[in-house]
Amino acid sequence: MSRPLAVFDIDGTLVDSRASIHRACCDAAEALGLPEPSYDRVRQIVGLSLDKALHVLEPGLTTAELADFVAAFQASFRDMYDAGHSEELYPGVMETLRRLKREGWRLSLATGQNRRGVARNLARPEWSELFLSSHCAADGPGKPDPAMLFAAMTACGADAASTVMIGDTSHDITMALNAGVHPLGVGWGFHTLEEQVAAGARHVAVDCPDLEAALERFASTALAA
Repeated sequence: MSRPLAVFDIDGTLVDSRASIHRACCDAAEALGLPEPSYDRVRQIVGLSLDKALHVLEPGLTTAELADFVAAFQASFRDMYDAGHSEELYPGVMETLRRLKREGWRLSLATGQNRRGVARNLARPEWSELFLSSHCAADGPGKPDPAMLFAAMTACGADAASTVMIGDTSHDITMALNAGVHPLGVGWGFHTLEEQVAAGARHVAVDCPDLEAALERFASTALAA
C-alpha cells in the first residue's frame, strides 16, 4: 500500500531563509524611500505570494509603487545570489526527506516562491529525485487558497485523507484546512508555535525527529481509515 503524500513548504520549513528575506525587504524599502521594516513585520508575510506579501507589508502603496517594490525585492535576491549567497537547510531536513522517500512516502512542494525560486531549490543535490511535484504562487492562487494542495494531490495521486501539509506559518495551516488535509506545523521558521496552533495546526514539531514521529502517527491513522 502506498504511503501518504507529504507536501512541504520551503521557506522556514526546509530552508532557513529568514535573514535573506528580511534583507531583501529592507533593500527594497530603501530603494523606494520607505522605512526599514522590522523582522517581526516581515516574518508575518512570509508564505504569501510576493505581491500580496509586500502589499500587506506596505498597504498604502499605489499599484505602480507596489510593482516597483516587488521588482526591488527581486533585484535584491538576484544580487545576493550573484554574489554567491546560498541558504542552508535546517538541521536534519535532508535526512528526514531521504528517510520518508525511502519508506515510500510521496513528497511534494507547495511554496509562496516564484518558479525561479522553486527551480533554484530543485537544483539542490537529490531534490529533483525526492519530490514528485512542485507548486508555487506563479501557478495560480497563492496561500492560503487551497489550489496548490489540490494540484499536488492530483499530480501525486492522493486524496485529502492521505495528505499532510507541513509548514511553518499560519498561511500554510490555513491552506491545509481549506483543502481538507492534515495541518502539521514546524517550530523553527517564521511563525511561532502559538500562531500556528491558533490557526489550527494539529501539532507543531520542535525538531526533525519530532516531525518524523508526527508523520508516522498520521500515516498510521490515514492507512487504517
